Order: sequence, then C-alpha cells, then structure tokens
Amino acid sequence: MGDTELRDRGLAEDGTIRREGSLSRIPAAFAPVVEAARSRITETFGATRLHSAYLYGSIPRGTAIPGVSDLDLLLALRDGPTEADRATARSVEAALDAACGPVDGVGILLFGADTLLSELERHDMGFFVACLCTPLLGDDLATRLPRYRPTPLLARETNGDLCLSLPRWRSRAAGATTDAERRNLSRGVARRIVRSGFTLVMPRWGGWTSDIEESAEIFGRYYPERIEQMRVAAATGRTPSTDPAVLTMLIDDLAPWLAAEYIAVHGEKAPRP
Repeated sequence: MGDTELRDRGLAEDGTIRREGSLSRIPAAFAPVVEAARSRITETFGATRLHSAYLYGSIPRGTAIPGVSDLDLLLALRDGPTEADRATARSVEAALDAACGPVDGVGILLFGADTLLSELERHDMGFFVACLCTPLLGDDLATRLPRYRPTPLLARETNGDLCLSLPRWRSRAAGATTDAERRNLSRGVARRIVRSGFTLVMPRWGGWTSDIEESAEIFGRYYPERIEQMRVAAATGRTPSTDPAVLTMLIDDLAPWLAAEYIAVHGEKAPRP
C-alpha cells in the first residue's frame, strides 16, 4: 500500500491508525470556544483533580460547521469520577453552551485515568483516547497506550455491544412525545449505527475513518443490500429526523440486524462490571 493510499485509509506509514485530530485543524470560528473550554476546565477541576483533557469530534478534525457542530470533550481524572465531578461537568457544559455561539451543544465525558489505561479498555476507550482524541490539557495518555491497527479485536471491543443499546432505544422511542426528543434520539441512534456498520467491515477494508458519509459508503461495499438504509442513517446523523418511520427503520430493522451480524462476525464485546 503506497503512502497516498495509507493516508486515504487513515493509516500511518507503519500501517497503524493515525490520530485523526489536531489543535492546528480547529476552524477559526471555534478557536475562542476551545480556549474558553480550556480556561473553564482549568478553573473548575484544577491540577489536583484533572490528569488531562481532550477534544474529539468534528472540531479537532477541522470539519465543524458553526451553529451545527457540538463541542465534545473528554476529561481524564486522577481517580474515578464522583457525583461532585459530574455536577461540575454539567455546570461547565451549561456555561460553555450559553456563552459560545458557534456550538450547538457541549458534551463532557468523565473517566478515571486508570480506567482509560486499563487492559479491559485497551481496545475501546484506550483506542478512543489514542486515536480519536486531541490533547488539550495535561500529559497525553496516548504515550502510555499501544499503536492500533484495524483488527477484528478492535472491531469487537469498540462496537461489539450494540445489542445492549436496543432495549434502551426502544424504550426512549416509545416515550418520546416531542420533536426535540425524537431529533435527539434519532441523531444518537443513527451515529451509533453508522459507526458500528463501519467497524463491522473495518478489518476487511483495512483502515479507519470517522467521516459519517464515508463510513456508510464503505459499509455498503460489503453489504450492498443494506446500503440505502445506512445512507439514511448517515443523513440522520447529520440532520436529525422527527419522522417516526425513520426511527422505526433504524431501531426495529437496521439496528437488530446489525447487532446480530456483528456478533456473528466479531463476537461480543468483553462485559464491563
């Protein structure tokens, strides 16, 4: 595989998955948002509580759209998150969301640094930090994690638990009474389905992408009979839908088939405590 093809498949010269984001790729419109996040996290968590902070998603990939994209953050704490930490994170989310016009929502994930470095999370959250997160504050945990390749093990441990989401999605769909609830649910469900569809075929394709449309098209090369449904999922992940028929297709047809196919091909993800 030549250098250009390696880059096109998200790989470094040695065939490992390249880290996809960088602070240098942040669009100018979002630079103040990122600086505000850096300041707010430093002020609220401090060096005694915070090990490191990371950006992920479209902003560090350089593909964010003002007024459409959200700000996604992961905080690695020096030990497991407490209820007080979660409350602090919610206050930071609310403050940034209210103060920063270009973003459409702010989300913060909290983990203990030891959890992110654990053997159990090595090919899930460890991979996430090492390849899909961009360092913002503190010492980068990626230096203590391996280089990753697009293997069946990585596929199993990233999305081999899709089946566990189905009952929760069905319950939320049954209880959704507003367009806002349906949009929020359809967006999350669609993005998870597209990610799972991509990682299902990732070892055969031999690379990595987080682009939602590209992920759907790569999936379709191996499952052409499901490509139109996956394209709807990708479109819904970009522009959430309030159409009950879309939610029904995603939750009651595409997702159950995908969950069963995933287990058949890669097996189930190692159970978490």
